[in-house]
Amino acid sequence: MKPLLLGLSMAAVLAACATATSPTGRKQYVGAVSQAQLDQLGAQEFAKAKQQMQLSNDPRQNAYVRCVVDDLTRELPPGWQAQWETALFVDDSPNAFALPGGKVGVNTGIFSVARNQDQLAAVIAHEIGHVVSRHHDERITRQQGTNTLLGIGSAILGSTYGSGAGNAAGQIGGAAAQTFYLLPNSREQESEADIVGQKLAAEAGFDPRQAVNLWQNMIAAGGSRPPQWLSTHPDPQSRIAELSGRAAALVPVYEQARASGHTPKCG
Repeated sequence: MKPLLLGLSMAAVLAACATATSPTGRKQYVGAVSQAQLDQLGAQEFAKAKQQMQLSNDPRQNAYVRCVVDDLTRELPPGWQAQWETALFVDDSPNAFALPGGKVGVNTGIFSVARNQDQLAAVIAHEIGHVVSRHHDERITRQQGTNTLLGIGSAILGSTYGSGAGNAAGQIGGAAAQTFYLLPNSREQESEADIVGQKLAAEAGFDPRQAVNLWQNMIAAGGSRPPQWLSTHPDPQSRIAELSGRAAALVPVYEQARASGHTPKCG
């Protein structure tokens, strides 16, 4: 009966989710929260970041970031083109993020590795790629489903072998889920955001080949990183190889965009 109950519970969890197709054609489980709720969560987290971090008052750098974001979001599919809000944070770490609800945050440290507008566009387009690919929705849905199943599994084991076994199973299962289910999904999402972002940058008139240079700069900047199988990001060298392979196919897209008048002049 217990395997049957677990199987039925798994089916119920999956049934509560909706399926969607990502921009690259990948099947996704989404729907744990509505788009309106996601947008609200994004707005809340963005407001929190602006309260907790120092905002840059450099008008030139702010205009630079705003220009790149505007040129990129102009090329998004219908429904994603609403005015995007940007914030530039005084922080030496080379990082950026985008959130549901049209929010983009960039650290000033990104300028140390993104050395021209095309490289900055590669960073920001990648982050926007997470949003338009519904990765936040997917992560929340998967996390909630995993937590539900772990709770059910612990309860079943606890009823058979005692609470100690149930608690241990929950802890071990949580570690296994994090390593073999949630983190690999993050790497999958990172690779997908690379694909979506590189294409978006090319369509906006930014050179897609500069994404390769960006990651070469990232590697040159150094920094320790965990093994690839325990990382939420693809291995840098693998990432560069994939970006380089796609860049050649995207050059005609970039050239057509430039011929059509998409000629970013951000800095």
